[in-house]
Amino acid sequence: MTTKTLPRSFEELITHSDLPVLVDFWAEWCGPCRVVSPTISRLARENAGRLLTVKVNVDRKPHIAAKYNIRSIPTIMLFWKGHELMRLTGAHSYEQLKRDIESHLPMAN
Repeated sequence: MTTKTLPRSFEELITHSDLPVLVDFWAEWCGPCRVVSPTISRLARENAGRLLTVKVNVDRKPHIAAKYNIRSIPTIMLFWKGHELMRLTGAHSYEQLKRDIESHLPMAN
């Protein structure tokens, strides 16, 4: 049986993940965040095995939001080996998010 060590930090996760990491910066009080959340969940399901998806609550993790200069939410970012490949702000449609994410996935393979 193989055990995998969980990352100790957000930085470790986005730097050492075997998969590209899609990050949804959000907050509970944010209406547009609630609108885009089902889209993020759908994309996570559809890209299982190709993409790791995480949510960062900016109220609970303000130091992470500050480090990545998150000024508006939702902000959706795609990382590969610690490098930012994509950043979108606001509630986008499923089709747009899918297109933008997929346009960057070949770079991460």
